[in-house]
This record gives sequence, C-alpha cells and structure tokens, in this order.
Amino acid sequence: MTGLKPETREKLKTVSVATLSTALFKRGLRNQTIQDVRPLNPNLGNMVGEAFTLRYIPAREDLNPITVFQDRSHPQRKAVEDCPPGAVFVIDSRKDPRAASAGSILVSRLMVRGVAGVVTDGGFRDSPEIAKLKIPAYHNRPSAPTNLTYHQAIDINVPIGCGDVPVFPGDVIVGDGEAVIVIPAAIADEIADEAVEMTAFEDFVTEEVLKGRSILGLYPATDPQTKVDFEAWRKAKNR
Repeated sequence: MTGLKPETREKLKTVSVATLSTALFKRGLRNQTIQDVRPLNPNLGNMVGEAFTLRYIPAREDLNPITVFQDRSHPQRKAVEDCPPGAVFVIDSRKDPRAASAGSILVSRLMVRGVAGVVTDGGFRDSPEIAKLKIPAYHNRPSAPTNLTYHQAIDINVPIGCGDVPVFPGDVIVGDGEAVIVIPAAIADEIADEAVEMTAFEDFVTEEVLKGRSILGLYPATDPQTKVDFEAWRKAKNR
C-alpha cells in the first residue's frame, strides 16, 4: 500500500475525527464514522493508515474447531503477518463482541511489524494488556472467549462492513481519542487539506470564546471582522 502520501498522513495526525466528519459531510458522505468503537488508550495520538481488512462470518462448528490454528494459512493468522507496515488492520466482526477478534499476542505482533493501528467492531481479549501497548486499538468492549467461539475468519483484504460503515482496502482510516472514521482514498488529500484549515479556524475560535467573545458572528464567521481577526491570528501564530 503506497497510495497515502506522507504529507497527507502527517496532516491527518493533527486533526480530529469530528472535523473530518464535517469535511466529509460537506461532500455528501454521512456514514463514515465507525459506530460503537472506542480506544483502549485514548492518549496515543491519532491513528492514520490505509485499510487492510479481515472479514469474519458466523462460525460453523464442524469447520471451525480450535485445530484450525495449526494451519499456517489460517486467515486471521495470515492477515496479521500480511498487514503492511503503516496500514490500519480493520476487522469485520459483524458488530458482535461475544468472542474476541484478537488478543494481546496478535496485536503485539502487529505493533512490532509497524502496523499503524487496529480496529474491530467486535471485541478484543486481553484488553488491559493491549491498552499498554504503543499501538492504537479500538473495539466495542472487552471479550474473553476465543474468536473461534462465534466467528470464522474467511476473507483477507476485501471490502467489509465495520460498525455499519463500508470499508474498502486502501481507504484511509483515522482514529483519535474518541472515534474512528473512514476516508475514501480518492479524496484523502483534499479532505486532509480542508481539515487542517478548519482546525486552524476552530483553534482561533476557541481562544476567542475563552476570552469571552460571543459565538454570534464568530462561529460561523458571518461578521466580516471575524475574518480580519482570524488572518491576524494566523499571522501571529504562523498557522
């Protein structure tokens, strides 16, 4: 995966999912925030990378005994070894956290291999240990049973649904301290540029509000003086 420009990645590390969702909404994209996932450690900074996916289906017991893990080509194990450095591993667990999508050993392997983060709309086991790792991880809730209990890994790097959002391989995934959003790859550069501009303005607005200024005419900037003040602020802050 080489489609994400380094400069775009760096810009996306500086903006919030909330700001990105507004930029996408302006383009008619309303369903890009993955539902019901939260970070195990919200203090790691933004997760940014291209999507590499794993899809689960409901487990069929005769095809999904614990012995399947002896197969080196088992889709879950293979996906962990194939997910490219800098990518985000996105798992479709059918919004079902009854059984774990992965545990601390597999997430540790992803971290060591340089993967940018991992997201599941199911759950992780060993979540206290995962929370201590230096890799962003997002899930629905902790889940102790092995994934084989209810899930059968079936496809690697195919279009999936994760938390009610379509995710295509190569889409740009951004996670912050509260949420995860999916940016179509074709518009990632322009979304990043717009989000950086929006963030600068919102930082200015926040400073003004904390000084006691009314939001009327300020946010949105319907008062011409707001634009004058913002440009002066940008110059002073080198933004």
